[in-house]
Amino acid sequence: MGELICVGAVVGAFGIKGEVRLKSFTSIPETIADYAPLLTEKGEKKFDIVITGEIKNGLSVRMSGIISKEDADNLKGTKLYVPRERLPELYEDEYYHTDLIGLSVQNLEGDNIGNIKSVLNHGASDLLEVEISNEKNSILIPFTQKIVPKVDIKNSIVIVDPPKGLV
Repeated sequence: MGELICVGAVVGAFGIKGEVRLKSFTSIPETIADYAPLLTEKGEKKFDIVITGEIKNGLSVRMSGIISKEDADNLKGTKLYVPRERLPELYEDEYYHTDLIGLSVQNLEGDNIGNIKSVLNHGASDLLEVEISNEKNSILIPFTQKIVPKVDIKNSIVIVDPPKGLV
């Protein structure tokens, strides 16, 4: 099995019959079901899933083998993965979040700002959480074409043109 990519996480139980609250990390949340079976981080467990509804901040889902609220509670915090080769090819200027983590962030002049710690999405657009070099602080940079004009996965560099005062 190749590299595993995280596509979702169980955030808790939903109801009393073993359904779970699932946070999907796919661009269209419901498409997470297309990648089943979903695997745990080390691939030791596989789950087929059936989406039973949309709920606030996620989906309600039945997972194979999960038949009680206690079973569902035990999965809280479990991240769900698929092998990279099962994911669709991306268009130019599209990236899987996992490929951005750890990339070096530089400004237009080539000065190092830090490294991408995570990619967040709170609705409007993605945000790059950048851990500042030689500091424990992080900043959030909007992941837009204007502010992030270049992503070079091959050379592990992201070029940013942040608004004044951000960096």
